[in-house]
Amino acid sequence: MLRKIIKIVLWVLLALAAIFAFNVWRNWDTIQRVMLGGLKVYETTPPTLPAQINRPAILVFSKTNGFRHEEAIPAGNTLFAKLAKDNGWGYFQTENGATFSPAILARFDAVIFNNTSGDVFTPEQRAAFKAFVEGGGGYVGIHAAGDNSHEAWEWYVDNVIGTHFIGHPMDPQFQKATMRIEDRDHPATRNLPATVERTDEWYSFDKSPRRRGITVLATLDEKTYVQKGPFGQELAMGSDHPIVWSRCVGKGRMLYSAGGHTASSFSESEFSGMLTGGVRWALKLEGEGCSPNVAQNTAAESGKP
Repeated sequence: MLRKIIKIVLWVLLALAAIFAFNVWRNWDTIQRVMLGGLKVYETTPPTLPAQINRPAILVFSKTNGFRHEEAIPAGNTLFAKLAKDNGWGYFQTENGATFSPAILARFDAVIFNNTSGDVFTPEQRAAFKAFVEGGGGYVGIHAAGDNSHEAWEWYVDNVIGTHFIGHPMDPQFQKATMRIEDRDHPATRNLPATVERTDEWYSFDKSPRRRGITVLATLDEKTYVQKGPFGQELAMGSDHPIVWSRCVGKGRMLYSAGGHTASSFSESEFSGMLTGGVRWALKLEGEGCSPNVAQNTAAESGKP
């Protein structure tokens, strides 16, 4: 009888091990991206670009060596392609990091990181992007473009994003919350009402990015949702919880939206309108830039590698 029980237990354990192995195999890509430090994929041969690209031109980049937003990325790419078509702008979408060379970037006026995650560039590609932005190129970052998968690149986290991601709620992960529009003059937010209710995955940061040279466009009202991460992690930032902000990096204009996890975000009129205005601002088609003093200040800060 004992031998029979042992045999049954062994078969159960073998079945559980097989199920575990199958799930690891099936989810290996995600495990690598999220739990094992991300993928290490670096392209060195750039894609073939059209011979002619209208100006101004936007480069939409959605490479993911970290967590991949499978549904949001195509939705965002569709929005930006339509935006470019409707305005007669040049447009190119890629997940090839080798696109980031001085010669190729010179053909564009703004780069959009559409949920880009992880360490996606070689040192030479990092240098090309840094020079592009500091030299006057525009940048719009969406959601994962500001998460903790970019921590290895100090210049990007400190001088582009300006703060450090610490987490997002998980119980529930997606919640309706109220955004308070703080700047009613910026092209990204001028057409929004005083408050906007949206459902998204809401990011928290170690501190507010608000400081000289950074313009906070919208904040979250923490009274309208629950700021608890995994195992009860405290994510509350208090009364100053920026969710959209802009700044200048050298001569370039940067705007970041921490929202944009879901595909439906990009079909919402208020969210897509905000991104449209943000891209127009990054392209220097609308709105004010930065004063010379602030531009010089951010250029000096960006001396970090």
